[in-house]
Amino acid sequence: MKTNRPRYSLAFMIIFLVVFSFFMDKTANDYLIAIVCFTGINIILAVSLNLTNGFTGLFSLGHPAFMAIGGYVTALLTFSIQKKPLFLPDLPQWMVSLHLPFFPALLVGGCCAALVALMVGLSVLRLKGHYLAVATMGFLIIIQVLLNNADSITRGPLGLNGLEDFTNVYWVAGWVVVTIYICWKIKFSSLGRSMLAVREDEMAANSLGINLFYTRSFALTAGAFFAGVAGGLWGHLITAMTPGSFSLIMSFNIVVMVVVGGTGSITGSITAAIIFTLTNECFRPLEENFGIYGVGEIVMSLILILILIFKPSGIFGTKEPDFVMGKHKHQN
Repeated sequence: MKTNRPRYSLAFMIIFLVVFSFFMDKTANDYLIAIVCFTGINIILAVSLNLTNGFTGLFSLGHPAFMAIGGYVTALLTFSIQKKPLFLPDLPQWMVSLHLPFFPALLVGGCCAALVALMVGLSVLRLKGHYLAVATMGFLIIIQVLLNNADSITRGPLGLNGLEDFTNVYWVAGWVVVTIYICWKIKFSSLGRSMLAVREDEMAANSLGINLFYTRSFALTAGAFFAGVAGGLWGHLITAMTPGSFSLIMSFNIVVMVVVGGTGSITGSITAAIIFTLTNECFRPLEENFGIYGVGEIVMSLILILILIFKPSGIFGTKEPDFVMGKHKHQN
């Protein structure tokens, strides 16, 4: 029997995020607001990678590459026209006059990431399993090399500094809602059911007339769009973009969030992203005061190992919990 519980859950989430954002903006200090913003960005990254890896069974390690593409495009479009000749003296002339407000710049950054993902998908989505993982890892390395060597556009390893701090708790909360809502609608649509069928049994899905390549391409492209938006939010939160930030370590961290929460579970990705961000922040004083770096990543790696041993499907498995769906809701 169907229930309106998912609709109510989404409505409650939207209301909660609006109230919470207003409360944080009016009462919290800059440090707490930054933690909330990083948590929201991690939620966007985890949910969007779950759309790619969890829904269709792909194993992509290239999410930080799409994040970098979206972030750099957004940064270049929002960079002050007066500052461009000073910080980027060798920038092509046609790019000097390009300038957009933050919101359309985010959309353009996300679309650029999605377009690149579509082109990459044409060549790598014929691969499966570890071969696809290696191919997307190679793509991530290629993007890093390009960013490091395109000095006239990206300033190379120095990165783009002095970005405007447009990102705030309202922007992040808004994009968290959009990401979760769209991914939720996709999961419980006919396309989402096709994705889940491809994940469970490719041959059976193909025999039912499901276009495997189209389904995978859509998942990769849609996930890349939200990763690109997350990159733009991230860059304008820390007010800088550097190629070294988008590394295999970041890729591993995002994959950990998806696996720990449960591949295919949107609720799981949200929960794991919150756990991951707060764990890193809890151990940050230890790292800064005693010089013991990477403790947060070590703890999350141990959590990943324990999850894989005792609950390989993740915290929520492939489904959404009853308190979100309603006990009588049949899930995919």
